[in-house]
Amino acid sequence: MEDLRPAFVLHEHWRPRHHFDLRLEENGVLRSWAVPRGLPPTSGANRLAVAVPDHAMDHLGYEDEHKKVADTGWWEEHDRTPKRMLFTLHGREGDVRYALIDTGRDWLLHRTKDQPA
Repeated sequence: MEDLRPAFVLHEHWRPRHHFDLRLEENGVLRSWAVPRGLPPTSGANRLAVAVPDHAMDHLGYEDEHKKVADTGWWEEHDRTPKRMLFTLHGREGDVRYALIDTGRDWLLHRTKDQPA
């Protein structure tokens, strides 16, 4: 049976300078955000997330001399409005819930206080 859960990948990227790329599968593409400082480690920390052009699905496992897969798995959407998306990443190290918040200029990636059990 085919896995219908949408995939995600977190790339660690060293060009043009060190940052991370969060990519969420949606409508046949990977919606993508550059996250200069990586995913927030605690609910008190937020991270700038800059929307970048969608990437093709073949980027799920893509690696080269400048980019490696830091985490991968599937993601689950819980709620969405035009300004906010609440979701859980189900990755190699476990499940973590985040909110992506549209600030009007860029996005803010927030690790939620309520986390999956």
